[in-house]
Amino acid sequence: MHLEDGGFKGGNQTGSQNQTVVLDFILLGFGNLHGLRIPTFVIFLAVYIVTVTGNIMIMLIVLTDRNLHNPMYFFLGNLSFLEIWYTTSVVPKMLKTFLTIHEAISFSACLLQFYIFGSLAVAECFLLAAMSYDRYVAICHPLHYTNLMNFRVCVRLAVGSWVGGFLSLVVTMPMVSMLPFCASNEIDHFFCDLAPVVKLACGDTLIVRIPAFIIASLVSFSPFLLTILSYYKIISNILKIPSTRGKQKAFATCSSHLIVVTVFYGTLMVVYAVPTTTWCPNLSKVFSVLYAVGTPMLNPIIYSLRNKEVQNALRKLLKRNPSLTQNK
Repeated sequence: MHLEDGGFKGGNQTGSQNQTVVLDFILLGFGNLHGLRIPTFVIFLAVYIVTVTGNIMIMLIVLTDRNLHNPMYFFLGNLSFLEIWYTTSVVPKMLKTFLTIHEAISFSACLLQFYIFGSLAVAECFLLAAMSYDRYVAICHPLHYTNLMNFRVCVRLAVGSWVGGFLSLVVTMPMVSMLPFCASNEIDHFFCDLAPVVKLACGDTLIVRIPAFIIASLVSFSPFLLTILSYYKIISNILKIPSTRGKQKAFATCSSHLIVVTVFYGTLMVVYAVPTTTWCPNLSKVFSVLYAVGTPMLNPIIYSLRNKEVQNALRKLLKRNPSLTQNK
């Protein structure tokens, strides 16, 4: 047994060829940027700072403003907390790919990144479905809203979303970890996603790809369909409201969430449902950036710009804590 450069481990010999086992991977990231590496690094670092800061601000105003102590903002606080870790699981390592020619990541760290990012993505699907159900009850059954969406129900939905997310990959993870990686160790991506990792495995990978596809479909499209059904009911109910002002008021309560759902699932489907990698791998990376980096930044912005309650709570927080507006 011997170690070779490039993250390979020498094994038994068959004939004149050495059989090698991958010890670590190389994240290629956006290697074709060349002279734009530093400016791109600065841009993504700024986006990451804005994302974390914005979501922390949302969490603070939800926790500190009593007017926001209701189911809608309880789920929004959960979503903001999730978004911080969702983007943190990817961005720091991605930033390093702009500063190094070959950014190495160990096999175990790669699997861990895949597990955490995938679990949080599924948890977000469940949380968005829970938020759509909350809006459905608020608009379609307003008289029963307090009973149907009490604190216990909200906690169960939130906990179920988190637990469901982290349980969703318990079958996929062992299967991926047992794949033989004995060829190239260069991942043509900026993080360890399932498709680019499995692509490097030796032999037939259908035994992993088919169960992974079935599980991913169940845990992503099921909450998506529930969200679509909720909004079908919501829009049908809003259209029955006689006054234009009443329609606008009802739609305003769910417009922010609807935009977030559209952006999140739109980019997610482009990456995983449309085979862009077969004809333009870099385009797939761009859309991956949108849902892994862009949506966590957009969510607090969307809720801040389109929600007067959030705006008022933010003003109150800044007045009570002037230091938050200071640069130093």
